[in-house]
Amino acid sequence: MTESLAAVILGIVEGVTEFLPVSSTGHLILVGHLIGFTGEKADSFDVIIQLGAILAVVCLYWRRFWWLVSPKPLHAFSGIRGLWLLFLTSLPMGLLGLIARKTVKAHLFNPTSVALALAVGALMIFWVERRKTRDRYYSLDEMTPGLALGIGCFQCLSLWPGFSRSAATIMGGMLLGAKRSLAAEYSFIGAVPLMFAATLYDFYKSAHLFSADDLGVLGIGFVVSFVSALIAVKAFIVLVQRITLRPFAWYRLALAGAVFFFWPK
Repeated sequence: MTESLAAVILGIVEGVTEFLPVSSTGHLILVGHLIGFTGEKADSFDVIIQLGAILAVVCLYWRRFWWLVSPKPLHAFSGIRGLWLLFLTSLPMGLLGLIARKTVKAHLFNPTSVALALAVGALMIFWVERRKTRDRYYSLDEMTPGLALGIGCFQCLSLWPGFSRSAATIMGGMLLGAKRSLAAEYSFIGAVPLMFAATLYDFYKSAHLFSADDLGVLGIGFVVSFVSALIAVKAFIVLVQRITLRPFAWYRLALAGAVFFFWPK
C-alpha cells in the first residue's frame, strides 16, 4: 500500500471518528496496524492530521468562535467569559498530557490496550444513559465555570487510547447536568483549543521525523480528515437529538470483542 492511500484511509478514519464517542485514536491505531502503518512517525502522523478535523469544527461553529473575540452582549458564551470556560476545560488534560505523553505513547498505543479502553468506555456509556440525571443546562450560554472544569476533568480519561475524548466529555457533561445535545455540542467546541495545541506541540516534538517528501502525504491526510469530519459532525448533531449513546456503546463492545478474539497475537 502506498503512503498516499494510507493517508486517505487514515484521514477518513480520523475525520469520521474524532467527534463520535468511539475513539479516533483507537481506530487509527487499529487501522494503522492492519495496513502496516505503524511506528513513531505513524503515531505523530495520526496526531497531526487531527488539525483537519479541528478546522472542520471551527468552520461549522465559526460564529461561536468569532464571538469569543467579538463578544455578543446577549450571549454569555463569548468574549473573556467564553475563553475562560474553554481554558478551564482544557487545563486538566493539558497539564496531565504534558506529564504523561511519553508514557502513554510508549505503553498504551497498542491494540490490546485500545480494545480494553473501548470496552470500559462502552460500559460507562450504558451506566450514564441509565442514570436519571436531571438536565440543568440546555445551551452554551448556560455553561458555568464549574461545569466547564468538570468536563475538563472527565476529558482526562481520553488519554487512554480507545476511551474517546468525545465519549469522556459527553458523559461527563451529562453526569454534571448538561442536556445530551449540549454535552455533545460543547464536546466539539471544547476540543478545539486543546487539540490545536496538542497537534502543534506534537509536530514540534516530532518534526525531525518528517522530510519535505512527507508534506504531500500529510496534506492528503489533512484534507480528507477535514471533509470527513464536516460530514460526521453534521450527522452526529442530528443523531444525538434523536437517540441515546447506546448504539455507539454496542459498536464499541463489538469492536473490542473482535480485537480480543481475532487480532493476531
